[in-house]
Amino acid sequence: MSVPGTIRTLIVDDDASVCRLHVRYVEGLAGFTVVGTAATGQEAVDFAAANEVDLILLDMHLPDFSGIEVLHRLRGLTRDAIDVIVVTSANEPVTVRQAAAARVADYLMKPFSRSVFELRLAAYRAGFGVGSSDDFRGALRQADIDGMFLPARPAPRPDTAALAIVPEARLPKGLSAPTVALVLGVLRAREVSSVADVADACGLARGTARRYLDFLRLSGQALVTHRYGVRGRPELLFSLAPG
Repeated sequence: MSVPGTIRTLIVDDDASVCRLHVRYVEGLAGFTVVGTAATGQEAVDFAAANEVDLILLDMHLPDFSGIEVLHRLRGLTRDAIDVIVVTSANEPVTVRQAAAARVADYLMKPFSRSVFELRLAAYRAGFGVGSSDDFRGALRQADIDGMFLPARPAPRPDTAALAIVPEARLPKGLSAPTVALVLGVLRAREVSSVADVADACGLARGTARRYLDFLRLSGQALVTHRYGVRGRPELLFSLAPG
């Protein structure tokens, strides 16, 4: 049964074990309720047409037709209020562009850790939408995909906890607003975090995590201290700036 005021979520994946895992992840998050699951594209469309759904977690690889076709059919149901987060292993540029063109809220590439999944759902809860895409060739990384999705709307449900919205000021080239929000979420959850801590929690390479942390430090959103060990250079520790 749906809890009033929560985000009613449909999970679509033909792998039963993955579907159960995502159900468990979503049910462990405040502000979300799983209202159903589907193993095929047709089941997903039928369920969305017959039930109240706010959010769909959608795999691209389905046995009857693709997740892109599901998106097209959903948009034809005159139910524009349904948001979609793609959760898939598909990282071909054409698939990502088609998903962006269909106004999906986010695109999360498998495999990922539970902490990354929870941060992305928290970022959705804060009101992130679709932005523009760049010219990519070959398989995309999660960081590449993140750059194709930018914040576009305010938080729709003020009764749920949310990550801070990233300012709309232009970011340095190569940085994306959703990933900035993920890094901020990690800093908010810990008293101090090393570069390795942030990289592991966000599913980023350490060099990439350091770039985001440096940006947050230079923009006044993060503070840095040093931890001195027995030998070698001191380790940098980052924390969220007050206010």
